[in-house]
Amino acid sequence: MRILYGVVGEGMGHAIRSGVILDELVKNHEVQVVVSGRAHDYLAKRVGPHLDVKKIWGFTIVTEDNEVRNFKTLLQNLKGALTGGWPENVRAYFDLAERFRPDVVVSDFESWSYLFGVRRGIPVISVDNMQIINRCRHDPAIVRGHEADFQIAKAVVKAKVPGAFHYLITTFFHPEIRKERTSLHPPILRPEILEAKSEKGDHLLVYQTYTTNSELPSILGALGRECRVYGLRRGLTEPVREGNLVYMPFSEQGFVDDLRTARAVVAGGGFTLMGEAVYLHKPMLSEPVGKQFEQVLNARYLESLGYGLCAEPITAERLRDFLDRLPQFEERLAGYTQDGNRSLFEKLEETMAEARGS
Repeated sequence: MRILYGVVGEGMGHAIRSGVILDELVKNHEVQVVVSGRAHDYLAKRVGPHLDVKKIWGFTIVTEDNEVRNFKTLLQNLKGALTGGWPENVRAYFDLAERFRPDVVVSDFESWSYLFGVRRGIPVISVDNMQIINRCRHDPAIVRGHEADFQIAKAVVKAKVPGAFHYLITTFFHPEIRKERTSLHPPILRPEILEAKSEKGDHLLVYQTYTTNSELPSILGALGRECRVYGLRRGLTEPVREGNLVYMPFSEQGFVDDLRTARAVVAGGGFTLMGEAVYLHKPMLSEPVGKQFEQVLNARYLESLGYGLCAEPITAERLRDFLDRLPQFEERLAGYTQDGNRSLFEKLEETMAEARGS
């Protein structure tokens, strides 16, 4: 089968998930990948020369002080649209897709591949974690205090890939499905995570995608417990220790090792790391990025399942409460299991075959 596979570039979780799925798809299919943003470099390096990965212009999000800045986001995207040459970029992409002649389109929250499929009458299959916002019912307690953000997020997600042939949603929590052509599947995990042997160490793994959380180091520094910190200082080539804080250079294998041996995780509300922590039975203190409702949803479900706590924001008191309750979280996490990535892989193959024959 010929598959056009689109990956949104904002947030590396989409690229990490898609890299694993693409490694599986190329075993039996011909695949053309289109991706925007920094996710392009990750996928181009990960999938190697056996797969063509084309870059296309896409939207970006500006975040300061752990909160999305809507006006600056608007300005940055307008600048990119007007000066970034995106009309020519998009036109070249559509020409490429036309030459490829796909049988089916798979979109991980990516708009241009979806639009190509719609324009050419090609079935589109959605694979992501975001559609859970719109296609499932959520208890009022989960959205309390964020009702307006929930409605906005729901409308945005609904408009992103509307009318797809089927929606495959990755998730570690299972709200009631409210729409047809929807299925829930365990998180897609990298081979490095599936092969990792979880051990209970003493350090905390701290991961921050955004580097503007100025209060976090002082809160962590008061603990006395070793914290291996990723993301707050970029460009490091070797670890830098300041008291109990060890600022780590990015290394995929080093990160996985620190995760599998951590006692617990302190991070944002991103889905990918949260799914990996749950799989490895690591309690997590999650601080969602402000005005990103998807992260609030993830963090609150994490807490509702007893896998950790949601912090809006992280405070010294919330962190101490989290650490005091680690045995309780570990007991709940011990009951979580999943059979690798089999569930989604099998459903995707089944759905693509059905879509091609429709």
